[in-house]
Amino acid sequence: MSFKDLKLIKPLQKAIEASGYIEPTLVQQRAIPLVLDKKDVIVSAQTGTGKTAAFALPILQQLFDKQDAPKKGKKIRALIVSPTRELAAQIQQNFKTYAQFTNLRSLVVFGGASIEPQIDVLKKGVDILVATPGRLLDLHKQDYVNLDHIETFVLDEADLMLDMGFLDDVKKIERLCPESKQTLLFSATIPNKIEQLANTILRKPERVAITPTKSVAKDVSQILYYVPKRNKIELCLHLLRNTVKGNVLIFRRTKFGVDKLEQTLLKNGYSVNSIHGDKPQSERQTALNKFKNGYVKVLIATDVAARGIDINELDNVFNFDMPNVPETYVHRIGRTGRAGNVGIAYSMCSADEKSYVKKIQESLNISLPVETEHPYPLDPKAKPIVHKKQGSKYKKGRKSAASKKKKKRWY
Repeated sequence: MSFKDLKLIKPLQKAIEASGYIEPTLVQQRAIPLVLDKKDVIVSAQTGTGKTAAFALPILQQLFDKQDAPKKGKKIRALIVSPTRELAAQIQQNFKTYAQFTNLRSLVVFGGASIEPQIDVLKKGVDILVATPGRLLDLHKQDYVNLDHIETFVLDEADLMLDMGFLDDVKKIERLCPESKQTLLFSATIPNKIEQLANTILRKPERVAITPTKSVAKDVSQILYYVPKRNKIELCLHLLRNTVKGNVLIFRRTKFGVDKLEQTLLKNGYSVNSIHGDKPQSERQTALNKFKNGYVKVLIATDVAARGIDINELDNVFNFDMPNVPETYVHRIGRTGRAGNVGIAYSMCSADEKSYVKKIQESLNISLPVETEHPYPLDPKAKPIVHKKQGSKYKKGRKSAASKKKKKRWY
């Protein structure tokens, strides 16, 4: 199938061709006709399957076919809500790319950046608004955003929206839009709370479910290292010095872990940057741009900060901390091996993470190749370290009478 078969207008086909795309992905083939048919749609598909174009292209076509007269000025007719700043910026860049041969205008608004330039563009009028929940509600409260003319409302990365605690904000935003709007929900997974949300805000939705994993990771070589937790940094340095070629995106579970590893790599002479939720947006964007443009070879990130980020020609992904959810593993390694390129995913598993690896392998029906030839092997008999709570030092039968009495304490 080609994009022409999807009956897209010539300006969009011209933009697609200029971008170098030839065939639509499976999610685009299935979702675009439904969106063009004005259906409410729920799409579950993993990162890297082309979800953004699956809603951006039909939205642009609908807006192009039904444009207001120039004298009336532009009103916001499509609203896309995204959980993170990086994702919002990336979505808006896609809209700009696909709309380059139309007169449709888009804008992205998010927190952590100056609000004044965003307000200036809003005053001039835009057709499409991409926003994070907090900044959108702030601008609406100040009467700079009018959602009365929304025709299409998109909730992108809904499961991440749930993880970040944005569902109440999303419901509030949805209620600010007209009841007659078309609603599209895109998510990598559909947990119960997202299903409940969909039942509340969508009307008789069509469903598109793209089977995850194997198609996403087909061009990614996966290697597993069993290593004591205390030796993970040493193994990471060993691999960077002797094995890894090209750039690398390293995932850590916590912001503290990101900062700690960054300082270690800097001390060892590596060009490295990091992104996580506590960093200002300008700093996060600068770090990401430096990595994308090749000025920095190593980028360390938490899952929330890196979710959905599209990095062309990423050579390697490191799971420094093993994810405890198989879907997260898929998201991570899906950052590499994209658009026909090949990549390598290195995973480091300590004793307390063995259950995570087992869950990943069972869920994805794969067996991760284990590399045993490295300087820091994990003892096969090693067990997770359990941190016991400190109890009474008295031995059985030697407790004092006072210790036996239950006392009511006030804290």
